[in-house]
Amino acid sequence: MYKAIRILAAAALSLPLFVAAQSSNVNLPQDKGPDKVDVSKYPAEQQKGYKVFVDKCAKCHTIARPINTTMTAPEWSRYVKRMMHKPNSGISDAQGKTIYEFLAYDQENRKEKNIKAFFPSLSDEEIEKLKASQH
Repeated sequence: MYKAIRILAAAALSLPLFVAAQSSNVNLPQDKGPDKVDVSKYPAEQQKGYKVFVDKCAKCHTIARPINTTMTAPEWSRYVKRMMHKPNSGISDAQGKTIYEFLAYDQENRKEKNIKAFFPSLSDEEIEKLKASQH
């Protein structure tokens, strides 16, 4: 009985730390970038995906964070799966697939095809290094 009470007390004391770790109170450099993507020229399916992405992902962190992050398609896949397993994410398998497809499309079409626009502060040499590392 005493052991059970100790476990419950420890769980109650650690709950605030757990909640803080899951919240959007953490600020990353990406959070300071743009918090929207103009998807008006994206295919209709990706425009719908953007809406799911914004609705679900904004629950836990800024939308700027993933918008201003670059990852490979396999990295986005792992990231979305990890986010799906966060408590209270509410992201279903179908929604996770939609979010991943949007992020992969955005990565390829907005970030990789126009690196100078995505990274306007990089020098031409840094841009060439980025391009070379993607292939």
